[in-house]
Amino acid sequence: MEFDVKKVRADFPILKQLIYNKPLVYFDNAATTQKPLSVIESISEYYKTINSNIHRGVHHLSILATNQYEETREITQKFINAKNKSEIIFTRGTTESINLIANTFAKRFINKNDEVVISTMEHHSNIVPWQMVCEEREAKLKVIPINESGEIIFEEFEKLLNEKTKIVAITHISNVLGTINPIKKIIEKAHSYNIPVLIDGAQSSAHMKVDVQELDCDFFCFSGHKMYGPTGIGVLYGKEKILDELPPYQGGGDMIDKVTFEKTTYNRIPLKFEAGTQNIADAIGLKAAIEYINKTGINNIFEYEDEILKYATGKMMEIEGMKIYGTAKNKTSVISFLIGNIKPDDAGEIIDKFGIAVRTGHHCAQPLMDWYKIPGTVRASFAFYNTKEEIDMLVRAIERVKVMFL
Repeated sequence: MEFDVKKVRADFPILKQLIYNKPLVYFDNAATTQKPLSVIESISEYYKTINSNIHRGVHHLSILATNQYEETREITQKFINAKNKSEIIFTRGTTESINLIANTFAKRFINKNDEVVISTMEHHSNIVPWQMVCEEREAKLKVIPINESGEIIFEEFEKLLNEKTKIVAITHISNVLGTINPIKKIIEKAHSYNIPVLIDGAQSSAHMKVDVQELDCDFFCFSGHKMYGPTGIGVLYGKEKILDELPPYQGGGDMIDKVTFEKTTYNRIPLKFEAGTQNIADAIGLKAAIEYINKTGINNIFEYEDEILKYATGKMMEIEGMKIYGTAKNKTSVISFLIGNIKPDDAGEIIDKFGIAVRTGHHCAQPLMDWYKIPGTVRASFAFYNTKEEIDMLVRAIERVKVMFL
């Protein structure tokens, strides 16, 4: 299918509005993506026509809601090529997915003096849960170093692995640097020590093809709102064998098999990890988002965004005083930058007056900022509805920032 960005943009109502009497240019996609009309309407339709609780009802609306909720599980399974739909667990997002694994995995497998390996470029959501676990279990957190380009140093990663390493938790794509990590190579090396690997896929699921069986990862986490779906819904994929071994994360609702005052037995996966009333409407919205991505074509998305990234990088490198953080050979559509000694927030506020939404600050990656010895950056992150004309507008806004501050 030939990619038509104008046709794509027509599907996103928010892109039609004006900000300060200027067309909205949305370059904050790494934080959250905009939603196509089909996603918005799917949520509205649920509340208008089939609003009901799932799994526990025999009446018509409950059956319809249950069927749509479980259809999301099936389409998600196919989207990432999980072996079984029972390996797909719905959570509130990547953060909850990682916390779920950190807590349940630690209870079963992490003890005093054991080690957990993460990388320098992790989002706080893949740092703090493991810090908490290590503190509680008296384990140690080990960090894979990176080079100046924002690439992990694989040889140093290899040195960290030993019989005490219980899990490797690493991002697929850095939300700051855009670096695409060599995940398959990392997994193969970890597995040679029988070490399981968790992948933070928050920044990859919307931008590139993910095949969890081909990667052979043990866990993979992602969020609906970063892939054109609703907030408050996310996915945890886990290999069935490992999920069966883990204890429940929360109690109540569908996670039970039988409850007595003396003892409770637990449901099978995935329901063992889906306590309480789930976010049914937004799960259905996630289904619509995946359908939209499938219709557009994930390879089309990747190729178009790669073209946008290369165009933006070329244009921004021409700006005098521009410093781009994250120059990995293999990266996707994120550019984090500083302009001379201008503070990121000051630059972001001026860029906003041009109707352009960028993110400023540490991007929930303070240890990475500390490594680069900077307080933060301005981040422009692109999606498949962005255009080269919008890149040109950003360049003009940056030039205006320079005039005002330099």
